[in-house]
Amino acid sequence: MLDLADLPSCTKCALSEHRQRVVIGSGPERSSLMVLGEAPGRSEDEGGAPFIGRSGRLLFELIGNELGRRRDECFVTNVVKCRPPANRTPRPREIAMCRPWLDEQLRRCEPAVVLALGNTAAKSLFGFDEGISVTHGRVVQLGGAKGVATYHPAAALRGGPSVVEVMRGDLRIVRELLGAR
Repeated sequence: MLDLADLPSCTKCALSEHRQRVVIGSGPERSSLMVLGEAPGRSEDEGGAPFIGRSGRLLFELIGNELGRRRDECFVTNVVKCRPPANRTPRPREIAMCRPWLDEQLRRCEPAVVLALGNTAAKSLFGFDEGISVTHGRVVQLGGAKGVATYHPAAALRGGPSVVEVMRGDLRIVRELLGAR
């Protein structure tokens, strides 16, 4: 069993050389909903918490509207805990080096539902081969939890109302899963 207190000093991969801080996660350790992103961005690297920039504001507006939940009622984290240079997609080795930390967070949180945001989160956690345009809304079994993938809110900021509507539909699936427990 890992001690999450050791995470801020992690140097298992090259991402540790570029970060300002390790972005572990935020929210209650035990939560019925875990929200999983790809990696910290600039705002998160500076602020030390996941989804605190524009994408996070949109994400939690949608979660509030569709699930009736506030940010502080969800456990929020990322696949990798350090910002990749120039916000590039995390590399497979970086994802693999961070996976034990994510597994420990999943074990401690015991979520009923994990909402994976975007390709990297969905592929690395659920093992999907296809992209998010095919896998969004698909429900998977993840140990004792259910998993659902949707678009990353950054894609909605770029893609506009049509992507937001898809995300709303996927969040309604999450709402049903949370209500069923």
